[in-house]
This record gives sequence, structure tokens and C-alpha cells, in this order.
Amino acid sequence: MEAYRDQYATLFNNGRKVIVLGVSVDSDTTLAAWAREADFPMLFASDTGGRVGRLYGAFNERTKLDDRSLFVIGPDGRIAHRMQPFNQLSAAAYEELARVIDRLSPLPVTKEGGEE
Repeated sequence: MEAYRDQYATLFNNGRKVIVLGVSVDSDTTLAAWAREADFPMLFASDTGGRVGRLYGAFNERTKLDDRSLFVIGPDGRIAHRMQPFNQLSAAAYEELARVIDRLSPLPVTKEGGEE
């Protein structure tokens, strides 16, 4: 997740009405402390019982853990893309994430034809 954190500004242009949500069976206090210490800009959801993970196919019954899936939520508030699991060490995963974000929330175009 550190690589994701480090690419956040590039991927999102520091926010473009798209949310990336990671779901974990860790407690909310554990996730909050981890996110704060590592300065993560994305959101995490605590799913201690695995209920949300089961609903969205991210929970592994054998290990009782979520599978590091990322859910991309579009400007309309709906899940627009799932990366199951998200391979945080793969450049291709970030390229896919960037394409999804660009599709959901393209950068504004200036009159000169460039990006703002």
C-alpha cells in the first residue's frame, strides 16, 4: 500500500471525485492507526466479521481474511471497478487503476487543449 500512497497525487491529481476503498478484517482502531502512521490518503473500511468482504467476494473463508481488494467508487457513489486482489507491487496494477480513474473522472481540458 505504500506504493499506492506514493503514487496518489499522480493517480488522482490529488482528488477527482473518485474514491479508492480498501476493506480489511482489522479493527477500525488498528486501521486508523496504521493509516495515520503511514500517511495513507485512501480510505479503509473495517470489516471485522468479514460480512462486507463476503458480499463483494473479497473474503477468504479459509484464512478468515479479506484478499486486499480495492474498490474504486465513482463520482456517482457506486462501485465502478474492483481490483481483486490489488497487487500493490505490480506496476500494471497502478496502470490499470490510473486508466479506471481517468475513465471515471477525466482531467479537465483547457481552451488550449491541455490539461488544467
